[in-house]
Amino acid sequence: GGMPMKQQDRQDRMNALKAWENLTIADNFIFQKVMRKKRLCKRLIENILNIKIRKITFPETEKDIRIRRDSKSVRLDVYVEDEQGTLYDIEMQTTDYATPDELPKRTRYYQAMMDMDVLNKGELYTKLRRTYIIFICAFDPFERIELGQGRSLYTFRETCQEEPHFLMGDETTKIFLNSKGRREGINHDLAAFLDYIEGKSPQGKFTESIADAVEAAKENKEMKVEYMTFYMELRRREEKGREEGRKEGREEGKAEGNAEGRWKVLMELVHDGVITVKEAAKRAGMTEEAFRKLAM
Repeated sequence: GGMPMKQQDRQDRMNALKAWENLTIADNFIFQKVMRKKRLCKRLIENILNIKIRKITFPETEKDIRIRRDSKSVRLDVYVEDEQGTLYDIEMQTTDYATPDELPKRTRYYQAMMDMDVLNKGELYTKLRRTYIIFICAFDPFERIELGQGRSLYTFRETCQEEPHFLMGDETTKIFLNSKGRREGINHDLAAFLDYIEGKSPQGKFTESIADAVEAAKENKEMKVEYMTFYMELRRREEKGREEGRKEGREEGKAEGNAEGRWKVLMELVHDGVITVKEAAKRAGMTEEAFRKLAM
């Protein structure tokens, strides 16, 4: 049902544009782009952990990490390593999930991926790196748990139940930041950053630099196209998912639906003169020739 296709497309594009214009640092898309600036990413980690880092690098040029050759690859959004080999994965979380264990379970999955990535490079398990998984939440991830409610920062390490002061020493840490929390026990820069996520104006040099990077990203035409493509594709996939509506069939269909949805969007963008065939082919990860064939 609903509108005729052409009209629907126009509507989708309008919505995508509007979504782009309203994007803030609290959106993972923009957050990732801003974190590609090593200086800002490094400062953020330093502010969260109260440490000094000499330099960070992005260990993967291809950000997909495959656990096994045949398994589904997952994108770790901001995945960096410092000069001591410590690995950090940082993500912006804006959706408060239906089940309280969604985020904790996700950290467990990411932990497994980060470790497998090291082991796959032929390292012994004793060479597993120190890791930090950091989720920046625009909601209190532990609101349902009465204790310690409303903190801005929650840090989890493996400790001994009988001797809570004993750290197990597996060198894994999970950190949840909560932009809705009380600004206690964190430094000024981090407090200002969390306020900025909440929509307040940027205070202090660090948050101002982040805000500048957000503005720069939003003035970048390529990024705008990438986001709009992504947005429209997502919207189509949701639409498709709603039509199918069956819980079981959804997972398998996702990959194909995803690829197909992306085609359609890229073709439309070419058709509307938003991007060239060359750009579209590049985004689709194929030759121009192959893209043209598909577009015929």
